[in-house]
Amino acid sequence: MAERDTRTVRVKNRAPAPIQISAEQLLREANERQEPGAIAPKQRIEDFEELSEYRGRKRKEFEETIRRTRSNVRAWCKYANWEASQGEYARSRSVFERALDVDPQDRSIWLSYTEAELKARNIAHARNLFDRAVTLLPRVDQLWYKYVYLEELLGNIAGARQVFERWMAWEPNEKAWSAYIKLEMRYQEAERASALYERLVSCHPDPKQWVKWAKFEEDRSRLDRAREIYQMALEFFGEEEEQLEKAQGIYASFAKFEVRHKEYDRARVIYKYALQRLPRSKTASLYGAYTTFEKQFGDRSGIESTVLGKRRIQYEEELQHEPRNYDTWFDYSRLEEDAYIASLDSGEAGDPDRVREIYERAIAQMPPSQEKRHWRRYIFLFINYALFEETRTKDLDRAKDVYDAALKLIPHKKFTFAKIWLLYAYFHLRRLDIAAARKVLGASIGLCPKAKLFSGYIELEIRLCEFDRCRKLYQQFLAFDPTLASAWIKFTELERGLGDEERARAIYELAVDQTSLDMPELLWKSYIDFEYDEEQWDLARRLYERLLEKASHVKVWVSFAQFEATVGRAIAAEVQPEEVEEPTEEAREAIDAGLIRARQVFERGYADLKRKELKEERVVLVEAWRTMEETIGDAEGLAKVDAHKHRTVKKRRKVDEDGTMEEYYDIIFADDEAQANPASFKLLQAAHAWAQKKAAAAAAAQAAAAGAA
Repeated sequence: MAERDTRTVRVKNRAPAPIQISAEQLLREANERQEPGAIAPKQRIEDFEELSEYRGRKRKEFEETIRRTRSNVRAWCKYANWEASQGEYARSRSVFERALDVDPQDRSIWLSYTEAELKARNIAHARNLFDRAVTLLPRVDQLWYKYVYLEELLGNIAGARQVFERWMAWEPNEKAWSAYIKLEMRYQEAERASALYERLVSCHPDPKQWVKWAKFEEDRSRLDRAREIYQMALEFFGEEEEQLEKAQGIYASFAKFEVRHKEYDRARVIYKYALQRLPRSKTASLYGAYTTFEKQFGDRSGIESTVLGKRRIQYEEELQHEPRNYDTWFDYSRLEEDAYIASLDSGEAGDPDRVREIYERAIAQMPPSQEKRHWRRYIFLFINYALFEETRTKDLDRAKDVYDAALKLIPHKKFTFAKIWLLYAYFHLRRLDIAAARKVLGASIGLCPKAKLFSGYIELEIRLCEFDRCRKLYQQFLAFDPTLASAWIKFTELERGLGDEERARAIYELAVDQTSLDMPELLWKSYIDFEYDEEQWDLARRLYERLLEKASHVKVWVSFAQFEATVGRAIAAEVQPEEVEEPTEEAREAIDAGLIRARQVFERGYADLKRKELKEERVVLVEAWRTMEETIGDAEGLAKVDAHKHRTVKKRRKVDEDGTMEEYYDIIFADDEAQANPASFKLLQAAHAWAQKKAAAAAAAQAAAAGAA
């Protein structure tokens, strides 16, 4: 006998196969390759013995299933329905009852049980089951619906009604009541249906149920009864705000009901009654319905009032999201003011309390912090409120209270608003209470001095012609802030207006001696203009000289030169007789003297700017000089100006140590070139003269040729 090979078999290649096949792929391929029309084989039972064997096997399977998963309701129902399909109704009931012992609260068991009895036409059994089910599970609406449907299907309307009554005792939802009402209407029992609606609104007093009841009566053409139902609904909800908000739909339906029956006055009264009592921010839909109604059946005033109400709702909604949106408060208050004015214009008694309510609500929304930028818009609410009380309602005491409240709220130690102080003062002035106006402005200056307050107070005293008070106020003003050039200038204008030139000149001297001014150039110009108007030419020249010592700016040099030229023309106008058109010798001498002095100023200015190496300023001065020579000068003067003409050239320069170059434009003056390189300048000047001469000869030849032609 051959010996057995006991060697262990070893797998030489453990690498994965290039193609992996899963069980899912095998099943999918088997399904795809199945022949079309192939069906599972049916089991045929030939005799009673095979049937008994089949039933026994199935029962054993079902029993094993429910033993393993006793709480599996689907398994119980499947078992019982299989017994019923075999005609074993007693066994089927037994299985269902066993299932109910496991879970009597499961609705699916009851539904399957009753369906099996109904399929077997066991009506009595089905009724008993429904009766047991609704007794045990009265809150399962599906059981009640099927129970009622069974009784109605059998024609037992009284029984169906009895089932409904049992159901209604549990106060189910609105759908159950609607089903009961539809049952009565299918059999023309309108009175019973009306009584059911009454019971429904007692059980579920929702607005939509009241509306359904009223429409039901309207469809029966019982209009008085429908009206009575709407009134009952409104009485039920009462006058509380929360209840009124719920009753919006009732008001709208009631008004539409009246419109359908052409009772337009009734509908309008209903809309207005609702809108007066309901909160404005929550009646957008009702306002929309009212607007549509007025557009269809109302007049112009009615349409305007509805549009007004709609805009009120929009503003209320915006303010709910952002109560400190002062722009919205402005628009809202303006809307109410316009409505109040329109009512007065139409001869009606306006209601200012509505406008006041809006303003009071608006000023109650104080800014979140004591920063002036947050208060700028807010303070205008007080101003508009006070102006409304003064100009529209003529209630001056209220306007005064508004101003006082505003001034108490403003944190004057941090900031103030001159506008409201001045408006308050002029308010007292309009009441002819000058002492109160002065008291207000004096308090403002003492509490929070400000340039606008001083200026406003001084303007008030000027209007009252109290000039001594104005002088005292200007002294306080300048003591408060001596750097304001405008204040010094206005002080001198006051003295000039009063004819006291010496006092004005003294004020100017005090002003120019100040170490710091916000705009000194305006003050010096005003001082010089003052001396010019007084024809004090020497004093004006001294002022220019003093100003040049402080700031030798190109504008000062140009203004000084123009002043000298103007002085010459002014002196010439004084000595020139009016009846003589041509300038006299004396007038010509005055003009020439002024022109000479102006040229001297220009030359001094040019030399000073050249010494300071201010090229752009020299260009400005030369251009102003040229303009003067072209206007009132002569050829000799223009030649002097041309000696200082300039040109712009492009140059290059190093930017850093690496040798980086940049281009820039430089201004080169003719006198600078002549001073730096006299020989080349003379050659260049001769070339330029030759070019000009040649151009003039060519122009003359061209003109002669044109004349000969």
